[in-house]
Amino acid sequence: MAKIGVLTLSDRASAGVYADESGVAIQNILKEWVISDLEFIYRVIPDDYELIVNSLEQMCEQGCDIIFTTGGTGPAPRDVTPEATEAVCEKMLPGFGELMRSVSLKYVPTAILSRQSAGIKNKTLIVNLPGQPKAIKECLEPIFPAIPYCLDLIGAAYIECDENIMKVFRPKKK
Repeated sequence: MAKIGVLTLSDRASAGVYADESGVAIQNILKEWVISDLEFIYRVIPDDYELIVNSLEQMCEQGCDIIFTTGGTGPAPRDVTPEATEAVCEKMLPGFGELMRSVSLKYVPTAILSRQSAGIKNKTLIVNLPGQPKAIKECLEPIFPAIPYCLDLIGAAYIECDENIMKVFRPKKK
């Protein structure tokens, strides 16, 4: 069973001003694509650097194979998700953010303001996603085909997808 962390970063959603739609959207997308058994660890917290670092560390310690964050990737003063992610990770994977920005530019010119990133801590892949449900799907679709193989390489859970919905890439064994 794959353990998936979903960490929503929003001052207002964490205070109950509005319901978190982004974290729910991530879970719904994964339930649609992935046929492997999934367990979700889901949290909504404020945009606070120390709280984000501590939550990412805890989710790693709880055995999450992958953690998706949503929110906090823009240029505003309280947007500190990429910095918190980098503080936790041992290796950064800049290709994830590069591809997400490239795809997002097809939809909005402000995609260049996004600072999504990804990295690895032990056997956990951490991916920063944008904060809007529409943008989450637009960004997840191009990067997800590489995620199961990345999890294989770092010794995390094996994830299978419904190939009619989401084709993942794994090199053929010789």
